[in-house]
Amino acid sequence: MSLIERYIAAWREHDVAGILDTLTRDCLVIESFGPVYRGHHWIEQWVPTWCGEGGRVIAWTIRDLRCFPDIEVAEWHFHYSWRGEEQRFDGSTIARLRDGKIAYLREYATTADLYDWQGRFR
Repeated sequence: MSLIERYIAAWREHDVAGILDTLTRDCLVIESFGPVYRGHHWIEQWVPTWCGEGGRVIAWTIRDLRCFPDIEVAEWHFHYSWRGEEQRFDGSTIARLRDGKIAYLREYATTADLYDWQGRFR
């Protein structure tokens, strides 16, 4: 299992220890919505807070995954619930690896999911 697959699997289970196990202690995680988290300390706060405020991963499905010695890249579909409202979007992750863990993880959301067929913001 790749590091991105392990990272995503841990998020599906809301497993903070599993998420941290995939990341270097000085990691940099940039979420698709914009927030930036530096190091285990911030990840340890972010995950329980997100879950505690009604965040729940329903499905996070990898559609394409490319793994190289120092980088992993994935395209995925994300289905989640936030404060009782379900949302879905496509995105991608770029993960730079160091010492067998993710040192840098950046997510990108596909903005096409935010617009209707006439180009209006939903």
